[in-house]
Amino acid sequence: MALYFTSINSGSNGNCYYIGNAEEAVLIDVGLSCKEVEKRMTRLGLNINKVKAIFISHEHSDHIKGLAVLSKKYNIPVYITANTLKSSKLILNTENIFSFTHLETISIGNLKICAFSKFHDAADPFSFTIEYNDTRVGVFTDIGSVCDRLISQFKNCHAAFLEANYDTEMLENGRYPYHLKRRITSGKGHLSNTQALDLFLNYKPSYMSHLLLSHLSKDNNDPTLVEKLFKDVADKTHIAVASRYEESEVYFTSNLTSTTAEYNFDPLLYKPAQLNLF
Repeated sequence: MALYFTSINSGSNGNCYYIGNAEEAVLIDVGLSCKEVEKRMTRLGLNINKVKAIFISHEHSDHIKGLAVLSKKYNIPVYITANTLKSSKLILNTENIFSFTHLETISIGNLKICAFSKFHDAADPFSFTIEYNDTRVGVFTDIGSVCDRLISQFKNCHAAFLEANYDTEMLENGRYPYHLKRRITSGKGHLSNTQALDLFLNYKPSYMSHLLLSHLSKDNNDPTLVEKLFKDVADKTHIAVASRYEESEVYFTSNLTSTTAEYNFDPLLYKPAQLNLF
């Protein structure tokens, strides 16, 4: 009766998020190679055969790099808008491609995935919430600014991946060229720590159990700094940083109870033959 979720990777070097119940799951983006996704899921004890669909937020390479190979290898349906697919220039199995629209809810088994458009410098960018048994996990990254759509989704989530891409001072004083700094802060780039914190403070539901700070800039942010920033005001919400170097632990949330230690992996019960790592 709960949702499990983990960051396979989060950052400009690749993004991939796993959300599912005990029987089925979806991936949001596949910005790592197929082999790397397999390795990390194996380490977490997650069965890739439970992944019933992949949802793509937009066409930037750090969100689609491993998509074609992973989808083909495991015959996984891909949900991607026509404009995103066209801009991605990927070659996918046409029988396994499905589109979606703003505020459309798509059923994948017992999971309900709601897609909503967002501000980002891409052809047709979307964010997603995944619902099961009245429990919702949101994936909110690559967002240029906080809008009413984001607020309405965020305030109903039991857990969320939320972008906290940059510290304003670090970006302003950093080595990035002027045009890149302006792109990041343009309103169609990325959320700053301050913007993310404002959203959290003003719209966090009382029942939000977990917040994973995501898509941190390697050059313009400090994981320790931003984690403390949120933990200082988090109350009972568990705060963690989704790493750009490794997978996170598998978390658990429900509309009844939640814990960071609920998911247990018994290697004796796992069959590596389910995955072909070569």
